[in-house]
Amino acid sequence: MNKNDSSYNAKLAAAQHAVRYVQDGMTLGLGTGSTAEIAIVKLAERVMRENLNIFCIPTSKRTQEFAAAHGLNIAEIAEDTEIDLTIDGADEVSPDLSLIKGMGGALLWEKIVAKMSRKLYIVVDTTKIVKYLGEKNPVPVEVVQYGWKKTKRMIEASFRCSAQLRTRDGKIFVTDSGNYILDCKFEKIDTPSELERRFREITGVVETGLFCGLAKKIIVGNTDGSIREIDANDIHL
Repeated sequence: MNKNDSSYNAKLAAAQHAVRYVQDGMTLGLGTGSTAEIAIVKLAERVMRENLNIFCIPTSKRTQEFAAAHGLNIAEIAEDTEIDLTIDGADEVSPDLSLIKGMGGALLWEKIVAKMSRKLYIVVDTTKIVKYLGEKNPVPVEVVQYGWKKTKRMIEASFRCSAQLRTRDGKIFVTDSGNYILDCKFEKIDTPSELERRFREITGVVETGLFCGLAKKIIVGNTDGSIREIDANDIHL
């Protein structure tokens, strides 16, 4: 994370605040992305300073390596694993706390961990708060490699959206689970939960970057170092 980035102070404020919710003995889900990595650094500092005994479930290979390098205990998901709290970022947050995630490519593992968690706290800066999902970002959709071109065509025909195969450094991006990602651009997403359901009906779709009804708290950092919390219990639709 570039500390000279104009959003760094905001991300730092949100991450530091989120880490305060960590308690000794917890099993934590660790998110993927720039703000999540700041949270990992601050978490590692707390663990060292307070001698906390915690176990961490990473949402990507990148996060696993980053957390291990900072001395955190990494655990695997077992049949009886229960995650007390996951701290993760988001690419967009709508007024009802629905999210777009996955621009970093870890959406499948992130959703597995989010759905296993008693609490999902999302840390963002103010640029991630939007009036509706799709305002700034496409919806990442993870698809199996086999027949991906047909899957892409079915998605575009079903939703009248533009689906772009994700590449990185001139090569097709491959997720940690060996899948491709189609970035699906919509003009506006009015009912994200319904869109998520319809995506699941398409053969070849593994998971989407739509996270609906999962976030319990949004922690928004400001560039002046202040934060505000948005609690799911306070949302009245």
